[in-house]
Amino acid sequence: MIEGWPAALEATALATSLRNSVWSYPLVNAAHILGVALLVGSIVPLDLRLLGVWRSLPLAPLWVVLTRSAGVGLVVAIVFGALLFITRASEYTNSSLFVAKMVAVGLGTLNALLLRRLTPLTETPTADTKLRPRLRVAAGISLGLWLAALTLGRLIGYF
Repeated sequence: MIEGWPAALEATALATSLRNSVWSYPLVNAAHILGVALLVGSIVPLDLRLLGVWRSLPLAPLWVVLTRSAGVGLVVAIVFGALLFITRASEYTNSSLFVAKMVAVGLGTLNALLLRRLTPLTETPTADTKLRPRLRVAAGISLGLWLAALTLGRLIGYF
């Protein structure tokens, strides 16, 4: 049963429609790329700031704007990525690159959620916060995981 679920996804009317459409699949792919761009484009500058780059810029406003835009990007990337997945689920589930990408995305998301949970909303990080070492470690992990997910995602199309 567990082996048949990718084929069952590929056989759905939605997956068939996406695969056979001249416009739908490319538009879904573009939306997925937009979500990834918003996610990574928000995460990288925030992580770099947490690691000490651009110290003259106040962290609090960046934290508020970039965590929200990264969250929106993640949701968009997941929704449209799931639509891409169902069109070739059997191929993707057998791809070590895809599995590695999903692990990186899962760990990156978990890292962000843990950081958010450990940093109360009333305690938005500032340059002087006692959470600074924890923030720096989380930022380094985040940067590595999201760049790995981005790289693995691009490699999937070539291998």
